[in-house]
Amino acid sequence: MEKEDVCCDTIEVHEELLKIVNDTMPEETELYDLAELFKVFGDSTRIRILFVLFEAEVCVCDLAAALSMTQSAISHQLRILKQNKLVKSRREGKSVFYSLADSHVRTIIAQGREHIEE
Repeated sequence: MEKEDVCCDTIEVHEELLKIVNDTMPEETELYDLAELFKVFGDSTRIRILFVLFEAEVCVCDLAAALSMTQSAISHQLRILKQNKLVKSRREGKSVFYSLADSHVRTIIAQGREHIEE
């Protein structure tokens, strides 16, 4: 296998490119928030929950049955998804139903799937 080049042979800073990068780079807080959002997608259980929610609004009992997990484990993951504004909930009588927070969630997952299938 051929060794891949990862470094330049000389040190040359391209000032015009550096200026564009510095002018367009988001604030550090926004970069942090974005990294935190992507961490949420780093757990396969949360991804599985989102796939269930692509199909229907469901309660914790339904999710636990669909994913063969305990309600406690599902609730823990839903809390993380809700804190990161990926799911929303509504109470109906004694049940709490969960659904996707908005269409962006579906888009993010679809883009990720497209990327790994390339």
